[in-house]
Amino acid sequence: MSSRLNNEILFEATSCVQKVILNRPTKLNCLTFEMIGELLRTFEEYEKDPQVRAVIVKGKGKAFCAGGDVVRVIQFMLHGDLYCVKEFYKNQLTLDYLVATYKKPVVFLINGAVMGGGAGLSMNAKFRIVTENTVFAMPEASFGHYPDVGASYFLSRLPGHFGEYLGLTGEKINGSEMIASGLATHFVYSKDIESMENALCQVLSLNTSSKSVNESDVSRIINEFVRIPVLKERSILKRLDAINRCFCKDTVEEILFALIREGRKQTLRQCLIREFNISGHILLRSFNYNDFYEGGKAIFFTKDKKFKWEPSNLEQVHDAIVMQFSEVVHDDRWGYLELPQRQLFKISKL
Repeated sequence: MSSRLNNEILFEATSCVQKVILNRPTKLNCLTFEMIGELLRTFEEYEKDPQVRAVIVKGKGKAFCAGGDVVRVIQFMLHGDLYCVKEFYKNQLTLDYLVATYKKPVVFLINGAVMGGGAGLSMNAKFRIVTENTVFAMPEASFGHYPDVGASYFLSRLPGHFGEYLGLTGEKINGSEMIASGLATHFVYSKDIESMENALCQVLSLNTSSKSVNESDVSRIINEFVRIPVLKERSILKRLDAINRCFCKDTVEEILFALIREGRKQTLRQCLIREFNISGHILLRSFNYNDFYEGGKAIFFTKDKKFKWEPSNLEQVHDAIVMQFSEVVHDDRWGYLELPQRQLFKISKL
């Protein structure tokens, strides 16, 4: 097993299968600026390497990945280091796009919390395996941000208005609910994860005569360990009709749905480019928007949750102001996100 970045990411090779292990368990494997850069370089290398036929991604400890390192992003901004912030977002979205369009099978073992940047990394991939320990959430709205990292793509494709519900409330759902809503592709008990991982490595290493791996073989191996999860009686998905009624109303709150509803009409590439623009406006404090810093301070620094939002209520939020955030950032300090045209796997349950 090899490691870089002071062991924040571990790399393990099993014949032709490469394992990428997020290794910040005390920080719930949150992605730092350096980790994102290293993951991007590594995935690019693996895709070009003919010896690598598949990649397995997992996390150490109780979380798969609970997001990006928001505290450090805010610290960068407070110190005037816009370059690092821009590179953080640029590399993160580029990494998410690369994984979603990867030319080799990538299997995500999501045995624990997956939130924010961790969801962006995994939710658009073809093999998304969850367990009874998995917890998913997009909590960005709670600290003045928005569901980014491709969420405008994968949340917008959930049943009814469930994506709007998750994006606005930050509600947590479990592995069973991820399967039922389409966020995950396979449910495997945590006790069987290691056996399934070993089986994948063994079978994919047997036939090395072919340069590529048949993805149906990957599915077949995983399916040997799959179990049918049961939704709890109190599951929020059993109240989906009520969610649809509440979250489809033509009220001021509908402005907040624009990101996700527009995402239904766009490709992942288009969604990521638009999110890069939105993040640029937020971090540059365009249009006098300061809520991300206000929310970040109240959640991560003072931790008193005493928010001073501006404007202080939804009645003062107007469509024209919100729509400006999607516009291109005409500031040389931020620039543009350029993503190549690549084939995207269809987001669906296999």
